[in-house]
Amino acid sequence: MGYLGRRIGKSQTTANPQADGNTGGILDLFSGGYFQRTGNMPNVPGLPRTPGLTATGGVISDYTDGPAVYRAHIFTSTGTFTVTAPGGYGDTVEYLVVAGGGGGGGDSTTGGGGAGGLRTNLSGNPYATSTAFPVSTSPGVYTVTIGGGGAGGAYSANNGSAGIDSVFGTITSSGGGYGGKDQTAGGPGGSGGGAGGSSGSPFTGGSTVAVTTPSPWPGPSIQGYVGGNNKSTRDSPYTSGGGGGAGGAGVQGTSNAGPGGPGIQVAISGPPTTSGVGALNPGPGEYQWFSGGGGGASSSYGGSNGTGGAGGGGAGAGGAGVYSTGGGGGGGTGTPGSSGGSGIVVVRYQIASLTATAKATGGAISFYSGKTIHTFTSTGTFANTSGSPLSIEYVTVAGGGGGGSNIGGGGGAGGYLTASTTCPTSPVTVTVGAGGVGASLTPDGESGSQGISGGLSGALTVPVTGGGYGGRGGGSVVGGGPGGSGGGGGGYGTGPAGPASPPGQGNAGGSATAFTSLGASAAGGGGAGGAGEPSPGNATGGDGGLGIQLPSTFRNTLSTVGFPGPSGTYWVAGGGGGGRYNPTGAGTGGAGPSGGGPYAGAGNGNITDGDGVSALENSGSGGGGSGGYSTPGADRGGNGGSGIVIIAYPS
Repeated sequence: MGYLGRRIGKSQTTANPQADGNTGGILDLFSGGYFQRTGNMPNVPGLPRTPGLTATGGVISDYTDGPAVYRAHIFTSTGTFTVTAPGGYGDTVEYLVVAGGGGGGGDSTTGGGGAGGLRTNLSGNPYATSTAFPVSTSPGVYTVTIGGGGAGGAYSANNGSAGIDSVFGTITSSGGGYGGKDQTAGGPGGSGGGAGGSSGSPFTGGSTVAVTTPSPWPGPSIQGYVGGNNKSTRDSPYTSGGGGGAGGAGVQGTSNAGPGGPGIQVAISGPPTTSGVGALNPGPGEYQWFSGGGGGASSSYGGSNGTGGAGGGGAGAGGAGVYSTGGGGGGGTGTPGSSGGSGIVVVRYQIASLTATAKATGGAISFYSGKTIHTFTSTGTFANTSGSPLSIEYVTVAGGGGGGSNIGGGGGAGGYLTASTTCPTSPVTVTVGAGGVGASLTPDGESGSQGISGGLSGALTVPVTGGGYGGRGGGSVVGGGPGGSGGGGGGYGTGPAGPASPPGQGNAGGSATAFTSLGASAAGGGGAGGAGEPSPGNATGGDGGLGIQLPSTFRNTLSTVGFPGPSGTYWVAGGGGGGRYNPTGAGTGGAGPSGGGPYAGAGNGNITDGDGVSALENSGSGGGGSGGYSTPGADRGGNGGSGIVIIAYPS
């Protein structure tokens, strides 16, 4: 089960687009992207053009469960579920309706509150009814009422209050029964409340309320279980019973007070390991547990208080039921009882079907234009799970080189390689190279240093070389380093260009010229699309070499892979700009011979006492060279950008 998105606030189908491109509210994981709307149909490559229902209300959660894509509407407060258009996956919905939990009794030894009644028709859930719930646009509006939790009983010997019913259309779940005060039976409800303690007389836990619609209820439970009895003997300590839960009865008090009955898990709103809806059960480490009974309380003469049932039940002597779970409140012991948790309603339906599924694992997986695309932004493993060799095309970009200091040259772009091949069935390591670290001045502020070359990237045993470092300027000039694209030469003297080595993965950096009356400047690093620019007559730093645009296969319109370039986006592997010892005129990253930029995420050079600008992560571009120094240690080269590996194959 995978989680595609969750919106808090507005429905995804009705939210107004914002200036940042998102579509209103808060959407985590593929914000404003993966489920870009065409009407109500998610514009997900690999999905059929069959829309699901169009509906509004509650908090929206979109996620996958196997090949099916679902939308859940989560109501934690009263509202309406409104259907505005039919869909292509049937006219029925699945639901979870949980009522408010009962409050615990208030006195010296009191019963735990019963859990709110729970009803669901979620397919595969053992507590579900098999009855489908049809919806339509006429009338189209289905009332959702969320029941509040019952109040705990006051200390002056009062029962707790029953929880309030929750409703979705014609489905009603009954509020949890109250916990009984000392020597009192528990109250009836969706699950019954626990009985209060006694000086020897037996009292019973509350009963459950029969379900009338649909009738008869086909599941193994009504909508919950009975509360626990009290300890019926006269010997101390006196103990009470726990409230019933949706998954089991409250426990009778013995030498200790009875725990609340367990709730159940209904995974209807997203992956149970990550969805924060409902209570967390520490045992399996999963959310979406509901309707646990409240724990009973023991007397002051000894004995332990009962624990709350899994699913939001409160513990005896002070534990309130968890809100939006329907958990029962804990009984009081010389204190007021605790309140029950409020209820919740969730409605889900299918909106799409994944007809194209991945044939491999590894990286971030997306579908675009008939292809499945795996994007690696860090080192990992690509595993062909199709059972046979897989024809793929790929792009590998190594890490960019770091810029030099003290009129430093721009770092060269990481090597760039695109090819087609056949991937074996055995797993393949995918290496994503780090960007080279930018240079800094030595402590004396005189000599400076060159940058560090970018890291190697590789896939399918094909290595791609990191970008060359930017050369050092000043008194001891160093040329640009070799790499996928070479680094730019350091300024003030004639720093030579760094070569592209091995050939075919990029271009050479530019070379610097000697100091003139116009000042001193360094050269730009090479890019995958062109050589770095020499320092032109020392009037300005050389621009970094042009990057390259990813092949059309990898230009998923919903993706943010790559960076702006001279035409559109999806550009990578530009050279870093050279530094300049003057108030103006540093080189621009990735600008190439035509100017503009910065492009492809490459770093700009800087001027006197200014640090070179670092390239952006996963660009494979070079960092910018620093300006000349006047304060020791004040100018550092920019870091190169880390690389990226992208693999695609037919869906």
